[in-house]
Amino acid sequence: MINVIICDDNEKDRNNVKNITRNFMIKNKKENNIYVFGDYNKSFYDKVESKMPFKIYLLDIETPTKSGIDVAREIRKKDVDSVIIFLTAHEELGNIVLKNDLMFLSFINKFDDCENRLNKALYKALDILNKKNTVKFTDRNISYTININDILYITKDSFERKTIIKTDYAEFKVNISLAKVVSMLDDRFVQTHRACYINSDRKVKIDKTSRIITFDNGEQTDLLSDKYRKELV
Repeated sequence: MINVIICDDNEKDRNNVKNITRNFMIKNKKENNIYVFGDYNKSFYDKVESKMPFKIYLLDIETPTKSGIDVAREIRKKDVDSVIIFLTAHEELGNIVLKNDLMFLSFINKFDDCENRLNKALYKALDILNKKNTVKFTDRNISYTININDILYITKDSFERKTIIKTDYAEFKVNISLAKVVSMLDDRFVQTHRACYINSDRKVKIDKTSRIITFDNGEQTDLLSDKYRKELV
């Protein structure tokens, strides 16, 4: 799931960037959410703070209340993995951006071939995100890219005959076998049940008496069988 966070105080520019981004994601068959803001307000910062995978920020450098450069600096204090793309109507601000160590991907003038340049930047952003520690697959013509660190556990829904991938932010039900998904993962995933593998890096407690596994975000599962619990530490 790609999460795109757009902030621009100009409604026309904001909608234009949203439409370009939405068309890009449709063309590339990427599951996505697009969040649009007119200012760097509380709602915007709620998204910054929220636990979501694969964030791409499209930030207007100048708004009435705050500079996108300052916002990017705040984002980078907490998040070095998300992609930041700057948007502006003032080309001369490029030098200011370059002087700041913000690890940004691109600097785009909204009035100079914006659509083409933004599409190129989004292609680069996807390439960067795809090279991170991820599991990637396609199900029913939808491409999924999930950060392995975000996965708590994987299990099987016998009734619906689907594999469930449980993450911090969502539960994905896919028509791919449990064995195939597990084959894409690394050795941090250990089996706790005939139909469950957990991310051992995310567990904080295993109660072998009540058979409850607790993860670092408070989530729990009871998929712990006699066959596997003795091997767990």
